[in-house]
Amino acid sequence: MFDLDIRSLAAELLNISRERGITVATIESCTGGLVAGALTAISGSSSMVLGGLVTYSNEAKTVLAGVPAELIRQHGAVSEPVARAMAEGGRERLSSRLAVSVTGIAGPDGGSEAKPVGLVHFACTNGARTLHREKRFGAKGRDEIRRLSVLEALDLLREAALTIE
Repeated sequence: MFDLDIRSLAAELLNISRERGITVATIESCTGGLVAGALTAISGSSSMVLGGLVTYSNEAKTVLAGVPAELIRQHGAVSEPVARAMAEGGRERLSSRLAVSVTGIAGPDGGSEAKPVGLVHFACTNGARTLHREKRFGAKGRDEIRRLSVLEALDLLREAALTIE
């Protein structure tokens, strides 16, 4: 179901998490649960993966992940502040050590000059510190943008897991 790059990175992250006793949660919009799916495709992941929230709509971001509606109105759903709030709210709600969020425009519709198709914001938090990445994958097609987003989210989780003491 997932390509070798995704499976390898997911397995590496889970090994690091297992060794360090780190639990993980995902809060996803444009990836629709694919990050959680990649992690749970690995046998034994249930001891590290606490759960995932698919917050595709703005309302779901507010209700499930606790993102303030005003933050979405001010910055838009595809923005650094919303990605950070998704990760922080989701981590708190799922009581995980780490949480990653993904919010973006996978296309082919929905882009604008300011926020083009392929723009994706990622955030990962451990509660004390929240990392953010912005990627502009371009108009590579919906499936490829989502695949690249899963890889980026897993890599960000791996980086964060390695820095936890």
